[in-house]
Amino acid sequence: MSEETQVGVEQQRCGLMAIVGRPNVGKSTLLNALVGQKISITSRKAQTTRHRITGVRTLGDAQFVFVDTPGFQTRHSTPLNRSLNRTVQGALSDVDVVLFVVEAGRFGLDDAKVLSLLPQDKPAILVANKLDAVQRRTDMLPWLKSMQERHPFAEFVPMSAQKNDDIERLFKIVAPYLPQQPWMYEEDALTDRSDRFLAAELIREKLFRLTGDELPYSATVVIDKFEEEGNLKRIAATIIVEREAHKGMIIGDGGEHLKRIGSEARQELERLMAAKVFLEIWVKVRSGWADNEAHLRSYGYE
Repeated sequence: MSEETQVGVEQQRCGLMAIVGRPNVGKSTLLNALVGQKISITSRKAQTTRHRITGVRTLGDAQFVFVDTPGFQTRHSTPLNRSLNRTVQGALSDVDVVLFVVEAGRFGLDDAKVLSLLPQDKPAILVANKLDAVQRRTDMLPWLKSMQERHPFAEFVPMSAQKNDDIERLFKIVAPYLPQQPWMYEEDALTDRSDRFLAAELIREKLFRLTGDELPYSATVVIDKFEEEGNLKRIAATIIVEREAHKGMIIGDGGEHLKRIGSEARQELERLMAAKVFLEIWVKVRSGWADNEAHLRSYGYE
């Protein structure tokens, strides 16, 4: 008997939760931990998450629908950053609960700018992430008091997204804030994003991880072909960059860099999709794409 049959529709809870915070605060890592599988890419490079990504987890009578958002951009008012910020603000307008993620014990100007966006009529839960990096726990009490003065948070959750016990505790704290209503997704759903979208995101993650800080964040990935033949997926992708120098940086000597990006992306896609993957990647220069609204739309930015 499935969980859905055991839990009557009248007992079901379901709600949308936005995960917000400044860039690089650990939002995507938290989303992946909450869903129990990688659906949002992570890297140390700021602005890694570019799109609104929905993750789903159903536990008992509650279905948690998490929306991971780009970190709110406080610098460089480019069309790309304006698109990212529209995504953040759109996510906040239609959720039931907000998870405001900060680094435990820290609060800076960029955090304050995101905090100013929080809707006053929605419960906000303060998630103090990276608790394991705090040296003296006694410092947390005055910090927490100062945070409560900044916003009337419904709950305070000190945690590390790497620890399963902390993730389970967060679920228990959030559950009562979900409206009583039927589930939006099947019980075993993990995300509303397609395999095609996840393929582009995973290639972009490998690109950023393997090029380090040299490559500007204005590089994107477009999937040109996604075909399924039984247990084989044939994927052709293009990495779009703004300058010839960036193209050379990605390809590397004798194509070694690009081969490694392709190899690591293929292996992770095979694990994620439980299928054999044949992956081809090209690199093309599109000068000024991140400053061009039409290009942004054609590459899937809102």
